[in-house]
Amino acid sequence: MDPSELDGNGATESLPPPPPIPANVTPLIAEPGPALNKVIRHPMARPGWGSRGNKVPILTNHFKVNVRNIDGYFFHYSVALFYEDGRPVDGKGVGRKVLDRVQDTYDSELAGKVFAYDGEKSLFTVGPLPRNKLEFTVVLDDVTSSRNNGNVSPGGHESPNDCDKKRIRRPYHSKTFKVEISFAAKIPLQAIGNALRGQESENSQEALRVLDIVLRQHAARQGCLLVRQSFFHNDPSNFAPVGGGVLGCRGFHSSFRTTQSGLSLNIDVSTTMIIQPGPLVDFLIENQNAKDPFSLDWAKAKRTLKNLRVKTVPTNQEYKITGLSEKTCREQTFTLKLKARDKDGELQTMDVTVYDYFVNHRNIDLRYSADLPCINVGKPKRPTYIPVELCSLVSLQRYTKALTSFQRASLVEKSRQKPQERMSVLSNALKTNNYDSELMLRSCGVSISSSFTQVEGRILPPPKLKVGNGEELFTRNGKWNFNNKKFIDASKIERWAVVNFSARCDVRGLIRDMTRIGEMKGIKVEAPFDVFDENPQFRRAPPLVRVEKMLEQVQSKLPGQPKFLLCLIPERKNCDIYGPWKRKNLSEFGIVTQCLCPMRVNDQYLTNLLLKINAKLGGLNTTLAGEISCSLPIISKIPTVILGMDVSHGSPGQSDIPSIAAVVSSRQWPSVSRYRACVRTQSRKVEMIDSLFKRVSDTEDEGIIRELLVDFYISSGKRKPDQIIIFRDGVSESQFNQVLNIELNQIIEACKFLDEKWSPKFVVIVAQKNHHTKFFQPNSPENVLPGTVIDNTICHPKNYDFYLCAHAGMIGTTRPTHYHVLLDQIGFSADDLQELVHSLSYVYQRSTTAISVVAPICYAHLAASQLGTWMKFEEMSETSSSHNGGSAPAVPPMPKLQENVRNSMFFV
Repeated sequence: MDPSELDGNGATESLPPPPPIPANVTPLIAEPGPALNKVIRHPMARPGWGSRGNKVPILTNHFKVNVRNIDGYFFHYSVALFYEDGRPVDGKGVGRKVLDRVQDTYDSELAGKVFAYDGEKSLFTVGPLPRNKLEFTVVLDDVTSSRNNGNVSPGGHESPNDCDKKRIRRPYHSKTFKVEISFAAKIPLQAIGNALRGQESENSQEALRVLDIVLRQHAARQGCLLVRQSFFHNDPSNFAPVGGGVLGCRGFHSSFRTTQSGLSLNIDVSTTMIIQPGPLVDFLIENQNAKDPFSLDWAKAKRTLKNLRVKTVPTNQEYKITGLSEKTCREQTFTLKLKARDKDGELQTMDVTVYDYFVNHRNIDLRYSADLPCINVGKPKRPTYIPVELCSLVSLQRYTKALTSFQRASLVEKSRQKPQERMSVLSNALKTNNYDSELMLRSCGVSISSSFTQVEGRILPPPKLKVGNGEELFTRNGKWNFNNKKFIDASKIERWAVVNFSARCDVRGLIRDMTRIGEMKGIKVEAPFDVFDENPQFRRAPPLVRVEKMLEQVQSKLPGQPKFLLCLIPERKNCDIYGPWKRKNLSEFGIVTQCLCPMRVNDQYLTNLLLKINAKLGGLNTTLAGEISCSLPIISKIPTVILGMDVSHGSPGQSDIPSIAAVVSSRQWPSVSRYRACVRTQSRKVEMIDSLFKRVSDTEDEGIIRELLVDFYISSGKRKPDQIIIFRDGVSESQFNQVLNIELNQIIEACKFLDEKWSPKFVVIVAQKNHHTKFFQPNSPENVLPGTVIDNTICHPKNYDFYLCAHAGMIGTTRPTHYHVLLDQIGFSADDLQELVHSLSYVYQRSTTAISVVAPICYAHLAASQLGTWMKFEEMSETSSSHNGGSAPAVPPMPKLQENVRNSMFFV
């Protein structure tokens, strides 16, 4: 008997015969379906707390929140807004004004309830409204501003004069709105209490979302710009120019967090970029670095200005810019309606220039607009033209394009705050926000403490480092130096040459000094074959041509392929030679290269340069003492591979540049200091890595993980790793389950594809830098000490997380890394795991300091961004458009590295 005929109790069960197959149908063989017993993993619970290190009190920017009314309910209502004629309202920003008017006008129908409105389609109250469906009609004045309603055309097809006459007759345009409020759901406040006990649910996330919406509404009523959970007041003392007509605007982030000690409000300083408010022409001059209004590139200005909001003189009306006039103010005409009527009773009209109208009909003196285009604030087909000098940009308009390297450097410099300054700014923010006055918070019994929460920190001792000649390296305050020390594994710089892309430099002196310092560090530096100066006739050629001509010159003169090229480039940041140079050498020729911009070359600079060159050529600068003595807990005893995973995305405005996934892996076990990288392109803005396992046939897997595991096996004496420790960067809490159930499954499949019987144990740790928790030393102006770890009080009530400041914060306020341990099948103690993470912050070969996040993640980030420059250069060299009739462009594959550099640390 076929065993499949048995039911669950071993009894036979007769099944009817299958229906006959129709003559014209060829049966398909069914693909095996997904296994029904697939495990769904969730982030693990905390197994315990660490105890190693010196205990110290630490203050943090979390403020304790009390919730008294936990028996109540939030009622969620959906909101629909319509114009009088039944069209839905799609303009952003008008909703808050309409709902405020509803609350003012219909207070009794709402039973006096206050509500939290998210500005779009959701509204929340504490307790129910009188009915499950309510409909209201409200009239709103002054919605001519495009800021309030994108559908209103300020001038319509009428001339500016007609608009003015209307304004005289009726000071405001008024508009009628219909509002429908319908019951959607009920959220128990008890869910917050459950979350604090570690029982998170959809309800608890929703309840906290409501509290966050209350804070957003509170900020909106104060006239703030809202960017997710950050708020920016219109206060010029918070604005800092960073160049190009762009200002850094300082504001505040605030969000409710469930922690081990209860609910807390996390408040931090936040910065966004805004357009310089004030005269529109001043912004354009600054933006284009022009001398005066007559030197502006108006085609560029048209793109920059589109959809920005302006106020006009003398009426102080607010409009949205839709474009520019095709002709200058002096030449651009429109049809002006006159007061006189013709013999048929129709209003007479005449064509008049915009300049003539404002100067002669409105008596407004125009100093410089005559020969410049006008600003169009009407519809493209029904324009309303206003001279440039009568327009002023409204404050708090976000600038969302990518910043230049100069702007970014300026922003970093201007937004730095020492710990004490940041604490005082945050204390003032809490006072200014005056959350105690927020009626909605009061109605659910929420009160917020004004004191920074105190937590217990521990200072972990730094790991011991080894250098050449078996010497131990002394670290102090997370830093060390190589004075009179040799690299632990010094490489040899041989068969090499120097190429100079027109950088001004004493090249012979540079080679002499590099040789001297190299030998002090144990590196044997042979004399270079030659120095190749760029042919002056190619200096203004496209970057790729310059690179190709240089490499032709190198190949024609050298007796064979060089092992290493030192490349002098003229600009330190964003040099357009960098991408094509790296790509040609690593992908086409397999040559290791080091670029430098020889502006201020001294011994320290050359030591740092040699750190990178030594690592690229296969050497090692320092190593953990525990690697040499094989005394690292757990990982020194059992073959272990450490992976660092990151995805980098194109800057805002670079819509076609693919995202780049990079995974680095340790090699030559028991080393945890040597790594190699594997980098792939994937669809833009996709955060999950989609090519970890890529089966192309029954025996072939072209995925990232196979490549790395094969290298580990070869470089580690033909050992398979029994333990795989994964550090993942760049994912938020909402994506943890995807890391555990999509990415980890791919990695497991890649392992099984190599060997069905092989079942390594996994540890999965997510590192987050993009959060708002900061730490301060009580009664000290200094940053917290390197090695500060915190795993209590403000950490998650149930899940396994901790904060670590491994590095010394030299400028501004230290940003700790927030590590989330999602899975640990190995069974590390909390102390051993924290110590491992701390130690991996000390193995970064590029620097002589501990770094803020584990080295494998930093390396993945470097590899992704270096190969990202290849893709940018590809993008620039494309002449034809890659938009296939509007569909998303195909993701171009990442060029492959040559075999002889594939296993090197080319990315350092």
